[in-house]
Amino acid sequence: MQGVERFREYSAEATEWRRHLHRNPELGFRLEKTAQFVAGKLVSFAINHIETGIAETGIVAVIRGEGGEGPTIGLRADMDALPILEDSGRDWSSNVAGHMHACGHDGHTAMLLGAAKHLARTRNFKGSVALIFQPAEEILPSGAQKMVEEGFLDRLSIVQVFGLHNAPGVEVGKFATCHGPVLSSLDDFDLVVKGKSGHAARPHEGVDPIVIAAQVIMGMQTLVSRQTNPVEALVISVTKINGGTAYNVIPEQVNLAGTVRTFLPVLSAFAEVKIRESAQCIARAFGGDAVLDYRRDTPVTVNHAAETDLATKAAQNLVGPASVNTKMSPRSSSEDFAFMLEARPGAFMYLGNGPTAALHNPAYDFDDEAIPYGIGYWVNLVELMLARQS
Repeated sequence: MQGVERFREYSAEATEWRRHLHRNPELGFRLEKTAQFVAGKLVSFAINHIETGIAETGIVAVIRGEGGEGPTIGLRADMDALPILEDSGRDWSSNVAGHMHACGHDGHTAMLLGAAKHLARTRNFKGSVALIFQPAEEILPSGAQKMVEEGFLDRLSIVQVFGLHNAPGVEVGKFATCHGPVLSSLDDFDLVVKGKSGHAARPHEGVDPIVIAAQVIMGMQTLVSRQTNPVEALVISVTKINGGTAYNVIPEQVNLAGTVRTFLPVLSAFAEVKIRESAQCIARAFGGDAVLDYRRDTPVTVNHAAETDLATKAAQNLVGPASVNTKMSPRSSSEDFAFMLEARPGAFMYLGNGPTAALHNPAYDFDDEAIPYGIGYWVNLVELMLARQS
């Protein structure tokens, strides 16, 4: 396996790619310019098998090794940006007002392109590696879900999949992962609290959905604090509330919305049932009613044991065992790479981004010093997973 110094030769060029992508962010599935840029680079690396238009703007490029027959493994990078007005102050800040790469997908794409260039040049492995450039990680329904549904894993005979994400607050050059659940599921809900409109000066003649909504919100908190095991993580957050149009009118209804996060599918099912029951019971006790629309949008991201061990070894061979945390605490954010891990065994790894602003923050920027570590991790992983026969 190869240490990081071997991959610094790609740093300057990959940094240019990353900053170009950062200046030109695109959202969701509408990544026409981004996809064109990525595909152009892949062609310049003399990669012959390149499929475009997967899930609208996704790309998969396959590099065949020179070590003989073997399986195909997939390496995934996400490409989309976020609808955020950038405030990083960088010379390469977004040229598109209200759009920015606030999650480091520009860096993820640049690192996988760097690995693609190296792997296409050396081909020091058996079998094949599929480079997966995915759109729409930040929206629902997601790009990973759509790519899987379109059957690219089966069509290209991909047997294992691996993902890599930057981590602000973790030192550049250090890696982190864990076995089992690494990121929570993502459920969203909309809840309509129904009352009876009336004059605010005569509340007894109506049914006030604002008062009901307040009780419903407080009732949701007891679902976590009093009806679930405290060692099993469940988060229920109401993040939107909208009702009323005038100072002197009790509205007909109040609309609530929020999110549920957990590492256990059984708790997703629990939350859906209990939010509905609790809201309806409270609302009906006050003379109103409640209607719930609950959506299980993204499953738990679960690392598979054998693949996590191999991913850990690839990182350790790059930076040494002391720089790889194999027992990181699972995170309550979500990641649509979960759909690929449901379809194939694999692992999700984190790479330090240094003391930068948090993900999804207007001041965030990917640290280009992390680029050779990402490239090296991908190359080491491929050469470990697809080792040539001696």
